[in-house]
Amino acid sequence: MRTLTKMALSAAVLALAGPALADTADRRIALSNNYAGNSWRQAMLQSWETVTGQAVADGVVAEAPAFTTAENQATEQAAQIQNIILEGYDAIVLNAASPTALNGAVKEACDAGIVVVSFDGIVTEPCAYRIAVDFREMGRKQVEYLSGRLPEGGNLLEIRGLAGVFVDDEISAGIHAGVEQFPQFSIVGSVHGDWAQDVAQRAVAGVLPSLPDDIVGVVTQGGDGYGAAQAFAAAGREMPIIVMGNRQDELLWWKEQRDANGYETMSVSIAPGVSTLAFWVAQQVLDGQTVPQDLIVPFLEIQQDGLDAALETTPEGGVANEEYTLDDAKAVIAAAAN
Repeated sequence: MRTLTKMALSAAVLALAGPALADTADRRIALSNNYAGNSWRQAMLQSWETVTGQAVADGVVAEAPAFTTAENQATEQAAQIQNIILEGYDAIVLNAASPTALNGAVKEACDAGIVVVSFDGIVTEPCAYRIAVDFREMGRKQVEYLSGRLPEGGNLLEIRGLAGVFVDDEISAGIHAGVEQFPQFSIVGSVHGDWAQDVAQRAVAGVLPSLPDDIVGVVTQGGDGYGAAQAFAAAGREMPIIVMGNRQDELLWWKEQRDANGYETMSVSIAPGVSTLAFWVAQQVLDGQTVPQDLIVPFLEIQQDGLDAALETTPEGGVANEEYTLDDAKAVIAAAAN
């Protein structure tokens, strides 16, 4: 799949989005979120609140609350979706616990005339809309980066996300595809960090004693780089090249290491503000616009020369982010239609 920069999206032809065909001022859009236990999800929810709060104040929609399940369980989220259906919302923006286990609830929503837009953790039910980055490419790109830094290859540790979630499976598949493309690398260990620094630190600390001494790189999914670095440091191991995931603590640690000893890496993740793009896509569907079922947005990548600028704009404890406007949504829609 083709990855576009936001600049390219902004320059896309917007004519396909067209003028407004309906008034959405009385429409209600709900966010169904399966998990909030890390900084990315917290930033995602904050972006949603910021952008939808303004949209409600401006009279674009009547209401846009966020609902998050207590546990990352598809059965609990399915029940949540059914409650949203019963409460009569016009659209559901969905970050799903499973790509398939929620399909029944999603189909029930569609059959009730409710627009469903899934993002990040997308669903496969054909009636839903899907917004995602090319997560496989995000994984593969990490190994490609390491091949440029370490042409002779070596042993890699893989840190995965939440087990059973679409995003985790896709990024991991991309990492393994990258190793096939660059066979000088071998994955010698794999742990689940749940996209959280504390979980990643414990998981890496637990597996390090069983791994070879010469780990040259750590491939990640976001929310785990700083935890991995702490585990390597505590074990007295040589610090490998750890691919970061745009979290502020990761970027700060990277800067400190760069300033102290020239440490170099890269960072990549999906912007938490993708929730706001999903909101605007749902609004456009409710507005009567023709929207492709599948939309691709760029991942947010930080290279060595962009570290300082990224850190300056990332709040303490937060994530490098980008929030989307209605015009951004129209550009993404137009690009997909073309």
